[in-house]
Amino acid sequence: MPDSARGSVGESPLILGYAGLFPQIAAVATCVFAPESDMGPMFAFGYATLILSFLGGIWWGFAMRTANQGQIASIAVLPSLFGAGLILLSIAHVLPLGWALALMGSAVMLTLLIDRRLVEEHIAPAGWMSLRAPLSIGLGVLTIGCGIVTGIATS
Repeated sequence: MPDSARGSVGESPLILGYAGLFPQIAAVATCVFAPESDMGPMFAFGYATLILSFLGGIWWGFAMRTANQGQIASIAVLPSLFGAGLILLSIAHVLPLGWALALMGSAVMLTLLIDRRLVEEHIAPAGWMSLRAPLSIGLGVLTIGCGIVTGIATS
């Protein structure tokens, strides 16, 4: 993709971003090919939670560059709080892991709404969505898929 279509998002972030999907692909493969093991779904949940928190950290960084720091910083902490809540509900066995994965994958995809707004307000780089959309959709779908497989395997 030419630089003009991506805005200020370079080739390295694209390559590294797509490489970031490999751990989740491996987790989903483990869910499918070793359904008796908790390793795949637990890793998928942990990895998606880590990335969701990472996205909040990126928003925090964007917030520090604006006059409206409070509003954006407040939104930036929500991914970590959401992830922590799902971890707690899963550990307490209130929420089955399959459902936690489905909710986490949905949350990852919903981050695109915030990313889009940050681009519209010229806080995120112009080509930000060309990076974020495929990565968030990819990770979200993989995480939800793992949740579906996990739910099927445990029923």
